Amino acid sequence: MPAPTLLRRRSRRLVIAAAVPLALAALADDVRVRRRLDAARRDPLTGLHLRDGYTSRARQIVGRHRTDALVLLVDVDHFKQINDTHGHAAGDRVLTVTAQRLTDWAGSHGVVGRLGGDEFAATVWVDPARRRPLLDQLAAALAQPVDIGDRLVDVAVSIGAATPDIVGTTDLYSLQRTADAAMYAGKHTGRPVLADRSHTSVLSVNGRRAGRPGTASLGVAL
Repeated sequence: MPAPTLLRRRSRRLVIAAAVPLALAALADDVRVRRRLDAARRDPLTGLHLRDGYTSRARQIVGRHRTDALVLLVDVDHFKQINDTHGHAAGDRVLTVTAQRLTDWAGSHGVVGRLGGDEFAATVWVDPARRRPLLDQLAAALAQPVDIGDRLVDVAVSIGAATPDIVGTTDLYSLQRTADAAMYAGKHTGRPVLADRSHTSVLSVNGRRAGRPGTASLGVAL
C-alpha cells in the first residue's frame, strides 16, 4: 500500500480517537446541565415539580391518555394552625410527607407537583372504573397522622378531581379550575370529590373558585 494512503488512514484513526473522548465529555456536560435545570424546576423542600415542570408533564399525560386522565388538586386543611401550634419544622414535615404519599400513590402513571404553600396537584392516567376507589385510597393515605419526631400530628386534606370525559375538554387549565371547584365542594369533609358538570359553571377568578383566598369578589364563569 502506498505510504501516503497509509498515513491518511492513520490520520483518520487518530482524529476519530481524539473526537470520541470529546463527544463523551460533551454528552456528560449535557446530562449535567439537564440535571441542573431539572433540579431548578423542583421544589427544594419536597423535591416535587414546580408549577411549570408539573404543567408540562401533566399536559403530556392528558394529551396522550385523554379520557383516562385524572387531574387532582389537593390542599392541606388548617395548615397555618399546624405551623402555629407545632412550629414551621413540623409544617415542613407535613408537606414533605404529603408530597411523598402523593408520589407513591401516583406511581409511574402520573406526575405530582407543588403549586405553592400547602397546595399540590397531580395528574395520572387510570381506568375510569377505578377512579373512585383510587381517590378513596388517596384520601385515606393522606389523612394518616404524620410523625414529627416527638408526637403524631393529625392531618386533614381536601381533594378535588376532574376528568376530560366529564368536563368535556382536555385543556389542563379548565380541568384544574373544575377540580378546584370540586375540591371546595368537599372542603373539610375528608371526602374526595370527583367533579360533575355542575362544577364547570362555578364562578372563578384566575382559575380559582371565586371567594377563595387570593381572588376578588367578582368572578367569571368557567
